Amino acid sequence: MRVGFGYDIHPFREDGSGQLRLGGIEIAEAPQLNGHSDGDSLIHAVIDALLGAAGEGDIGQHFPPGEPQTAGIDSRELLQRVERLLSSRNIEVVNVDATVIAERPRLAEHITAMRESIAGVLNLAASAVNVKATTNEGMGVIGNGAAIAAMAVALVEERVR
Repeated sequence: MRVGFGYDIHPFREDGSGQLRLGGIEIAEAPQLNGHSDGDSLIHAVIDALLGAAGEGDIGQHFPPGEPQTAGIDSRELLQRVERLLSSRNIEVVNVDATVIAERPRLAEHITAMRESIAGVLNLAASAVNVKATTNEGMGVIGNGAAIAAMAVALVEERVR
């Protein structure tokens, strides 16, 4: 078994446009996060955790910022590509545990949908994906409501051929 850790942070779009996508779901209460893809910091943290556990580098190595093919892409597609990479190496995802750090929007009512979204892409039971939310107690760029960060830990196991 191997463990990987991921972290990601994205600011909200300065113009307040678009709709927030976090954990692969649309959340109407906030604008889109700014990023080369859709800015889904939760899925990006999960991707980094999975790549780390597999010894496959990081999200920037696999999906470089500025690459035209991934501009505006749904991060669930990036997660799907990582799942296929791990599967091709006979690596099975055991579970994922993630924490979102955000002052806004309130996420409690969206947690179940985020878990199900991530689990669906990874072909896992929703019980194998845990998502939690907390605030930054009003401190820093996250605390002033300008950004959302996420951290994730993933456990993987290499299947015997």
